[in-house]
Amino acid sequence: MTKLRVGIGFDQHPFADGPDRDKVLVLGGVRFDAAQGLQGHSDADVVAHAVADAMLGAAGLGDIGAHFPDTEPRWAGADSIAILAQVTSLVAAGGLRLVNADCTVICEIPRIDRAREIMMERLSAAAAGPVHVKATRPEGLGSLGRVEGIACLATALLEEIGL
Repeated sequence: MTKLRVGIGFDQHPFADGPDRDKVLVLGGVRFDAAQGLQGHSDADVVAHAVADAMLGAAGLGDIGAHFPDTEPRWAGADSIAILAQVTSLVAAGGLRLVNADCTVICEIPRIDRAREIMMERLSAAAAGPVHVKATRPEGLGSLGRVEGIACLATALLEEIGL
């Protein structure tokens, strides 16, 4: 009988301000050049971070901050798709693989519909399994509704592959 493990990941970042205001917005490995970037130590890709956290949680390997701390200079500006690929390697080393992941991006802007397929392709390649992306708007409620940042919630299902 195959053992299955489920994990939940969540990430949110405010829009960059001050000297980081010119940072490019990256979501699911896709650059949104017309939108303000997110503040964060890496590229602040909340979608890739949420999927990585969901996978790490399902594998019982802690969280993204334990493996890629924001106090470590080598992760400054890091490509979060590459981080997700490293998480995939950690999960595989533990004898697990992604069955599928599902994530919901929560934001007023940008609209991700035109980039959604590319986001899913890039995330799926890095996670070595299917990653579905959808979005919802907070309809003006709270900090996300006031367009102060972007959040993402992800769920990942892993299965044992043995070693």
